[in-house]
Amino acid sequence: MNSANPVYTLQNECQDCYRCVRVCAVKAIKIQNGRAEVMPERCVACGACVANCPAGAKRIRSDLEKVRNLLLQKKKIIASLAPSWRGVFEYSAEKMLAALQTLGFHAVSETALGAQEVSIQTARLLNASGRQLHISSACPVIVDYVRLYKPEFTSYITPLASPLLTHAKLLKDIYGADKAVVFIGPCVGKKNEADRNPGLLAAALTFDDLKYWIKEAYLDPETLPADGQEFVPENAYEGSLYPLDGGMNETLRRCGVRENVQLINICSLELFSDALKNFEAPKLTSPLFIEALACVGGCIAGPCAAGKRSRLLMIADILHNARRRPNIPPQPRVIEPRQYQPAGSASSKYTPAEIQTALKKLGKYTPEDELNCSGCGYNTCRDLAQALLDGTAEISMCVSYMRKTATRKAAAMLQSMPSAIVMLDKNLQTLEVNESFNKMFREKDLQDFAPFFRAVLRTNNDLRKEHYAYKDRLYDLHIFSVEPNEIIGALITDITRTQDSRERVADKAREVIAKNVAAVQEIASLLGEHMVETEALLNSIAENYSSHQEN
Repeated sequence: MNSANPVYTLQNECQDCYRCVRVCAVKAIKIQNGRAEVMPERCVACGACVANCPAGAKRIRSDLEKVRNLLLQKKKIIASLAPSWRGVFEYSAEKMLAALQTLGFHAVSETALGAQEVSIQTARLLNASGRQLHISSACPVIVDYVRLYKPEFTSYITPLASPLLTHAKLLKDIYGADKAVVFIGPCVGKKNEADRNPGLLAAALTFDDLKYWIKEAYLDPETLPADGQEFVPENAYEGSLYPLDGGMNETLRRCGVRENVQLINICSLELFSDALKNFEAPKLTSPLFIEALACVGGCIAGPCAAGKRSRLLMIADILHNARRRPNIPPQPRVIEPRQYQPAGSASSKYTPAEIQTALKKLGKYTPEDELNCSGCGYNTCRDLAQALLDGTAEISMCVSYMRKTATRKAAAMLQSMPSAIVMLDKNLQTLEVNESFNKMFREKDLQDFAPFFRAVLRTNNDLRKEHYAYKDRLYDLHIFSVEPNEIIGALITDITRTQDSRERVADKAREVIAKNVAAVQEIASLLGEHMVETEALLNSIAENYSSHQEN
């Protein structure tokens, strides 16, 4: 466990189900000793593993203590509140402001203000652009994904900081560089932004953190006085649409982007990756802008949205509160330029021969052996083979390989057992027998044991019969349920020779005992006669001695 990373694993809680591997779009999960561990150098902090872990072993780092320490230092903190809060929390703006100020925030501002500045500048860039691809820099998860896994597209990311960092810059320009800005929203990726840009962003809290903090402080926002608190420096307008799928593109249209600029919105890493496949820039006929968000449905579906409200109601609340500005400034108040660089390949490249060697370890010798069932969490057997070479996966993750191995071992054990083994279905039809059974019985002999089989099928309780006589032989029977009311098994052991041996040993023992008894009796008899003679001799000596004394 490394809780310093935005996403980490509680090892003791991990149930080795590989679900996190399945849902991780970049396979940033390392399996070691059956336990999953997040690899920070590969992780893009999308939070999918956290949202899908059935055991709750995947966790998101909490920066709550960090923010509390800032308050203890008497630091004036301005909260940058993500616009998706209106879909997650059902408080009015006044009540939300009152709650945050009660917790200690100096002021509260809407991150959507930074989004508006980004939209204005992005529209200017698109209007001045030729036939070129542009990828939004708004989502930090998308940006990290491109830098790590699609480095050839890094130059297409718009050269602007995210709306959050732009907002932080705006707040510091207005209120002073000594103020600390803390983000509150549904995104895990913002924690990476805070870690990498401490001069602009002091920390990033999730909506989960905020709900916990409010509960821990025994606050009921509905009971707090609302004394006309307002967002600083002003309320947001079209920027409030950013958390919705297509929200940024809508703001670009309102900012007056040219008609020939093509605007596309894509939500999910998988769809974004597919969209970039076989891309050829020269074939573009006009500027193409991709509003790319990592979460399906937009930021309102972020892993830390901290609520189970209807998605439709969340969208409706955000749309209802997104006000339209009559006039959008032609230029932004603040710009935070940012040039993005490739982060290098996140995985190694292997030769076909190396991949084939790894496949053979999985029992995959031909293309037909490659089932690509995804049971291991990887899309194909070759992806698993590469992970094996990377040292991030284990052979035991291959379900088909482990099943075949278990089947072979079980078959070998059954065939080598000296006892007879038979498996029957509910109609007492033979499913499987071992070699010992074939030597000891015939198929028709099973009918003689049918009452016992039916009893186990009916009750699902094990049945044992010791020293059961059948055709001049003695058997120990153990009949057991394999699948309730469906399949039973029987273990039949021939103990005839063992019983004969026991009887011979018992006869021999009885013979030895009889001889010992006779010997003891003879010794006792001899001892008895000897004692009589000894007693007579001693009496004679005594009498003679007594007479001699008297004379």
